[in-house]
Amino acid sequence: MPLILLAEDDEGIRVPLVRALEREGYEVDAVATGTDAVMSGVDGEHDLLILDIGLPGVDGLEVCQRVREGRPAVPIVILTAQDGEMDAVGGLDAGADDYITKPFRLAELMARVRAQLRRTTAEQFAAADVSVDVAARKAWRGDEELELSPKEFDLLALLVREAGRVVTRERIMAEVWDENWFGSTKTLDMHVSWLRRKLGDDAEDPKRLVTVRGVGLRFEP
Repeated sequence: MPLILLAEDDEGIRVPLVRALEREGYEVDAVATGTDAVMSGVDGEHDLLILDIGLPGVDGLEVCQRVREGRPAVPIVILTAQDGEMDAVGGLDAGADDYITKPFRLAELMARVRAQLRRTTAEQFAAADVSVDVAARKAWRGDEELELSPKEFDLLALLVREAGRVVTRERIMAEVWDENWFGSTKTLDMHVSWLRRKLGDDAEDPKRLVTVRGVGLRFEP
C-alpha cells in the first residue's frame, strides 16, 4: 500500500483529502506545518509527497528543497493558490514533479497522484496466475498470452496492480477511460464480462475478478 505524506495547514482541505486518499487505498501521513513536513519527509519512507506552498513554520518550497536533497527520487506534488503562477514555477524549480492549483477537482488530483506513483513503480506485476507487462502491453494467464483490446489490457493492469484491494468504479472510469467521462458505466460492465471470459472466470461465480456490490471491483490475489 503506497504511503503518502500530505502537508496541508487548512483543516477543511486536509481532512477530506485524507479520507479521499484512504478510500483510494493509500496510507496517509498528514501534517499541518512545514516543520513537521520536513521532519517526516526527509527521513521518511513515503512513496509520494503532497505539499501545500503556504505552510506555517517552513513553507512548502523549502520543504520540497530539503526533501529533494536527501531523497532525489521521491515524487512531489505541490498545491498552489489559484493565482500562484510564480509559486508553481518556484515549486518546480525547487524540485517538485508536478503542481495543481486550488481550488482543484479531486479527480484531477487523484489522477496526478496515480501518474506520479506509476512513474516510480515496477512495470511488471502479477497476481494469482495472471501476469502483466505494462511496457510491452502484454498479459498472460499462466503460460498463455491473453489477446486483449487496449481497454481490456488497461483494466486488467489496474486491477492486477491493485490486487486484493477494491478499486472503485469511479476510479476505473477515470483511469481507464477518461477523468471527464460522463457516459454510462455499462461499458465497464461489458469489458468486465469480456475480461472474465478470457480469464476463464465463471460469470455467475467469479473467482478472479470479483464485483463488490455498490463499490467496485477486486482482483483476487
